[in-house]
Amino acid sequence: MADLKNLSERGVEEIIEKSSLEKKLKSGKKLRIKLGVDPTAPDIHLGTAVPLRKLAQFQKAGHKVIFLIGDFTALIGDPSGQDKTRPQLSKEKIQENAETYLNQVGKILDVEKTEIRRNSEWYKKEDWKDIINLTSKFTIARILERDDFEKRLKKGAEISVHEILYPIMQAYDSVKLKADLEIGGTDQKFNMLAGRRLMRKMDMSPQDIMTIQLLVGTDGSQKMSKSLANYVGIAEEPVEIFGKIMSIPDEQIMPYFELCTDVDLAEVAKIKNPRDQKAKLALEIVKMYNSDVEAEKAAKEFDRIFKSKEVPTEMPEIKIDQDEIGIVDFLTDNDLVASRSEAKRLIEQGGVAIDSKKITDINAKIKIKDSIVLKIGKRKFVRISRQARNK
Repeated sequence: MADLKNLSERGVEEIIEKSSLEKKLKSGKKLRIKLGVDPTAPDIHLGTAVPLRKLAQFQKAGHKVIFLIGDFTALIGDPSGQDKTRPQLSKEKIQENAETYLNQVGKILDVEKTEIRRNSEWYKKEDWKDIINLTSKFTIARILERDDFEKRLKKGAEISVHEILYPIMQAYDSVKLKADLEIGGTDQKFNMLAGRRLMRKMDMSPQDIMTIQLLVGTDGSQKMSKSLANYVGIAEEPVEIFGKIMSIPDEQIMPYFELCTDVDLAEVAKIKNPRDQKAKLALEIVKMYNSDVEAEKAAKEFDRIFKSKEVPTEMPEIKIDQDEIGIVDFLTDNDLVASRSEAKRLIEQGGVAIDSKKITDINAKIKIKDSIVLKIGKRKFVRISRQARNK
């Protein structure tokens, strides 16, 4: 089994307790290593993939890795990094999101060797007596020490009671899984420390903690998040992944190489042109989640679209059985944007074009004919065709 140095060189912010983890690794014991993810949004993005890749390193070193889907804790919503209470999701939406995670995790982990669990397994069996007993092992003062809650209290923002339960429940997950080590982003430190405290109180050997650096989103300023629309999904189309990576700010190139790839950083530093560095980064990331062939194809397609100003060789086709349709209606009815307000904003900002002609009037109508190319934003294209009418 690999030693700690080989397992923690890239992307690790802190290890608690380092000496304890070193001792566990030197013992030759196959450790139980936990990573929990709440399915609050569909698809896994590169930010989520960073701790998953660290989990995969431990798996390759011979340890037992546990991918925990927080389908029960997702009903609460993790307050980490939130300045207000998260909206609660339905059970149906959580289940739908969880399925996308299961379909994608195999891009990073060896699923056959991975212990995949859901925390609804035990929470559905707990009754009020069990929950009260669990909460008795924590104090309100300790829970309110977390930065997110302190900030809300200072500005008079509400903290819902159910949010206070979240770190307690994440801690209990570690107890149920008998975790030796928990991996998570730096924003999860408070929750993971709660696991250590609870395990001690339950006369168990406390889990060690490995916090992983957070990946900044494509906007270059905030943590990668689907809610902020600054993410790169690992299951997105190769050309979409390539294009999003090419859009990141130059100062994020090296952090992306460090956190998202295994490329030697010294080799990257030899490439002096930031655009060439980004092209290599985009190529490497598409290769990881698709193939060498798809990566080369995505690179050529990107050059076609952005260098030669041509349209993609392949794009989704939407057939319309109408003579004309409002541009806002078309965008929203076909799920090309998240909402009508986003459609209007994109149009007014010049982000929508029909056959290379920008549309800036939100009341404009698309005259339906065969093979119209609609561009939405910088990288999304669809072909519109007339659907034959039944006579």
